[in-house]
Amino acid sequence: MFKRSIVILSLGLCLVANSVNAARVKDVANIAGVRSNQLTGYGLVVGLPGTGEKNSDFAKQSFATMLRNFGITVPPGTNLKIKNVAPVAVHAELPAFVKPGQTIDITVSAIGEAKSLRGGSLIQTFLKGADGEVYALAQGSLIVGGFGAEGADGSKVISNTPTVGRIPNGAIVERSVPSPFMSGDTITFNLKRSDFTTAKRLADTINGLVGPNTATPMDAASVQVFAPRDPGQRVAYLSTLENLTFEPASESAKIIVNSRTGTIVIGKDVRLLPAAITHGGLTVKIAETPLISQPNAFSNGETVETTVSTIEATEEDSRMFNFDPGASLDDLVRAVNRVGVAPGDLVSILEALKQAGAIQGELLVI
Repeated sequence: MFKRSIVILSLGLCLVANSVNAARVKDVANIAGVRSNQLTGYGLVVGLPGTGEKNSDFAKQSFATMLRNFGITVPPGTNLKIKNVAPVAVHAELPAFVKPGQTIDITVSAIGEAKSLRGGSLIQTFLKGADGEVYALAQGSLIVGGFGAEGADGSKVISNTPTVGRIPNGAIVERSVPSPFMSGDTITFNLKRSDFTTAKRLADTINGLVGPNTATPMDAASVQVFAPRDPGQRVAYLSTLENLTFEPASESAKIIVNSRTGTIVIGKDVRLLPAAITHGGLTVKIAETPLISQPNAFSNGETVETTVSTIEATEEDSRMFNFDPGASLDDLVRAVNRVGVAPGDLVSILEALKQAGAIQGELLVI
């Protein structure tokens, strides 16, 4: 059954209609079980030009342990000088299907008093997964984008972050992570944005191409699809499905307001109910004029300086705009532009409209 379905799918790709809002399946959904895994480790960066640790006990202990692994025993009570050494945390992401012998990028971050990792080299570090098993070995020279300089008087100049560096292809994978991709008779597409309509449209698109009951929407985020068990056929099958195009459902009507930057984004599905908006500008000017207060003769008073405050308020002509039922985003934007309001004033207008129940949509202030 599936061999014939794959041939039909390959030919059927030419029959998928293009749409302005169409998206590929791979752009809106992930395959369940196909994921990366986080790796972490603890190591030492050596060869620093005096920008390493000062006198921390845990750094000395780590350095002594490293020497012991090399067969060098440090006598008790030895005062180790470790200013050229820095303890670091190492982390990386292990992509899905990566095999032993392949390399991955790593990030190295100082966790002690080191001032800079520039010029240092990471010595062999075990990278472990959440299960405590070692999945990669990291080592290499760091690339540090930031720098720092300090004067004798304590003044400092720091650019970017000199205590964080990267090593491209700095870890060799020693163990692969088992994937459930090849298990079972089905695969599951998980939508990046949960939506019942999008899940149904995705299932309908696959069923329309492969056959009825091939894909079933499980909930707002998952669509289960029957797939062949043979590895070659399953890969070809998935390659075809992830390149199918369909039209996802649009997001719910939202207005996003960033109160810190004044950025306002209005979704295309936002609608206004009948409303009238009046916008007026009020300017308040406060001026203070110095005044000398002179006492009368023979009054034993003192000359003092006082101020007289003058407050002047002016108001610009107000303008009113009426919105008919179902007014769209374009109507709102054009009206606001005619008023010529600042972002802060626009936020006030939107909040007032929402409080009045005149916005069909959600107003989110972040």
